[in-house]
Amino acid sequence: MSFKSLFFRNTSVRQTVFKNTSWLFIGELIGRVIRFSIVIYGARVLGAATYGVFSYALTIAAFLTIFSDLGLSPVLTRETAKNPALRQKYFSSAFALKRVLLLMNVLVLLFILPFLTRVPDANALFIFVLFIFVFDSTREFGFGMSRSLETMEKEALAKIIMNLAVAGLGFWFLSISASAAALAWAYALGTGIGLLVTVILLWKYFRRIFSEVDWGLIWPLFKMALPIGILGVLGAITINTDMIMLGWWRSASEIGYYAGAQKIILLLYVLPTLLASAAFPVFSRLANVNNTRFRKVFEQVMTMSVLLALPIFVGGVILAPALVNFLFGAEYMPGVMTLQILFFTILIMFSSAVIPNALFAYNRQKLFLAFAGVGAFGNVLLNWLLIPRFGIEGSAVATVITQLLSNGLVWWWMKRTNNFSILKYLVRPVVATIVMGGACYWLSLAGVHLLLIVLAGMAIYFAILAILKEPLIREVRNILRVR
Repeated sequence: MSFKSLFFRNTSVRQTVFKNTSWLFIGELIGRVIRFSIVIYGARVLGAATYGVFSYALTIAAFLTIFSDLGLSPVLTRETAKNPALRQKYFSSAFALKRVLLLMNVLVLLFILPFLTRVPDANALFIFVLFIFVFDSTREFGFGMSRSLETMEKEALAKIIMNLAVAGLGFWFLSISASAAALAWAYALGTGIGLLVTVILLWKYFRRIFSEVDWGLIWPLFKMALPIGILGVLGAITINTDMIMLGWWRSASEIGYYAGAQKIILLLYVLPTLLASAAFPVFSRLANVNNTRFRKVFEQVMTMSVLLALPIFVGGVILAPALVNFLFGAEYMPGVMTLQILFFTILIMFSSAVIPNALFAYNRQKLFLAFAGVGAFGNVLLNWLLIPRFGIEGSAVATVITQLLSNGLVWWWMKRTNNFSILKYLVRPVVATIVMGGACYWLSLAGVHLLLIVLAGMAIYFAILAILKEPLIREVRNILRVR
């Protein structure tokens, strides 16, 4: 198969999933790594306290981005994939609803949130937060259309350019002024550039976004989006409440320690999210049409996700002290235990991230609300109980427990929908992980540099899988085989 056919055309289900996953992986991972570079630099230059203030403000921006989407992007992907002839009408109508949500969140940010924050220095950053969340939310909406078209290469390009802009401007502005405002300026301008690129790449649809609104679609779209939207909001509460509640009881420095650990984990969360997004169009086509084929594809995607999770979890726990010191410096070492605790969420998230998209393809998302509610309420309650006494470590434990509860319920609901099983596929990955973990532990005791340990661990893990003849390794080889 030629390079062009493999990465720029949709020729089969397997190749399309591989192509889309590859482009999402390239765009998201390269983009995140680029942005992570400015996170590391900013954390070192600003110090834990000032970086904690910036992270607190950025958490609010992420929170508002979820509120301003309310499930519209995945609904847009699903409905336009099913009804290609109505793509423009769905896109225009959904954006009309999107504008209302954006306006509501802008008003909340300007007139309510300044009175609720207990991190006073963050108030000065709220004007930047406004632009960041508006640009981010609108760009993600555009990606909903790109995913329905299964042209993830466009999304990858936009994300890479955006993160290059954020990082480049961040390094420049921080060299002029080592302040939270300078970094916030970089994020605001960089996300604006990302939105501009997205509009250009999807101009065919954006140019008619105001002229082809079907007002009769607004209410149906809202009803379809609301369950998944509330799920997203509750998920945002689960993910972001810890930072907000830490701001109530703990110092800005402790927020900085926690933010450093959390940034590492959130970067790793990208991997299962990419698999889920790439597989979603295929899930949508197969659900209730060919359930046997659906189960096979779903089990393969799930197994791949867990196959990635196991070595990351074991290696992360073993190498956490070296990782924090290498990335952020000795000032952030109080966050090591927090990072080790949060690494347990890798096992939970990687094994569960694919399931919501699969259930959404079956249009069985209504119970998501109850499951996510358990996670959101549990996270708030456990943070309230644990943060005052145990600080950032208590918040990390609260995150692990609530993710285990809410994702366990989602797993149970998926098994009732299409009874899958992946345990039979995990023997080889577990064996490879044990061997890799032992090697990493020994190398760390021997004083080998972190990067060499990581490279050696990856090589050992995949070599063991190849020796054990892991089927998924053969699948990738078959896809890449040149005819």
